[in-house]
Amino acid sequence: MVTELGCRMGQVEQMIRYTYWTCGCTGIVVGLSGGLDSAVAATFCCRAIGGEKVLGLSLPSSVSNPKDIKDAAELCDQIGMEHRVISIEPMLNGFKTLPEFIESRYLLGNLMARIRMAVLYYYANRDQKIVCGTSNLSEYMLGYCTKFGDNAADLQPLLHLYKTEVYDYARELGIPEAIINKAPSAGLWEGQNDEEEIGLSYTEIDASLRALEHQGWQAETPAQEKVHALVKRSEHKRLVAPNLLAIQKKR
Repeated sequence: MVTELGCRMGQVEQMIRYTYWTCGCTGIVVGLSGGLDSAVAATFCCRAIGGEKVLGLSLPSSVSNPKDIKDAAELCDQIGMEHRVISIEPMLNGFKTLPEFIESRYLLGNLMARIRMAVLYYYANRDQKIVCGTSNLSEYMLGYCTKFGDNAADLQPLLHLYKTEVYDYARELGIPEAIINKAPSAGLWEGQNDEEEIGLSYTEIDASLRALEHQGWQAETPAQEKVHALVKRSEHKRLVAPNLLAIQKKR
């Protein structure tokens, strides 16, 4: 008997297949961080079109945890997809030669995210593939992503799922426990932890987002106030870049 979760998972796979069929590509490229979201997204792609048509790229820097690469490799073996490791450190060093280059966690983190997406799109362009995104709804709403970095993609199979829901899907998909139990991290600097950086757990974030939507976006708790402020501040990341074309078309 097909469960409700199984039905919803089938819808994700059908969306991936439809995108693959209609764009006329040869396959899908996905960045594998060794974390939960990319593992779930890659698994969905393999289930949808077959692992032989999916390329997983791990793109570490000097601050990346070797365990993450190992976990990504083991996942690829499990789901039958190709896995390659390409260091972005030489590319990052190239940017460091820019005049007046400033090295801060914020600037380097965004730069690494954009370099990684550029690499994914290079291989996608070269092999007539499309890029699969790994963003979830929680991070999308909070703006916890980099413009034209990790939020850039040709399809986003997890964008409708809160982070806590991604865990449910991961267990159903048989994602390795080493990945499921790992502390969420973008890996942008040594010891970086998503929940510590945001200041709330994903359980608190998702509960606040659901409550805010139900309450007409009127915050009633300190956690909801913080989440609401993050949602408002990051609105520009969810909108089309300001332009006059849309206004002219309405006339």
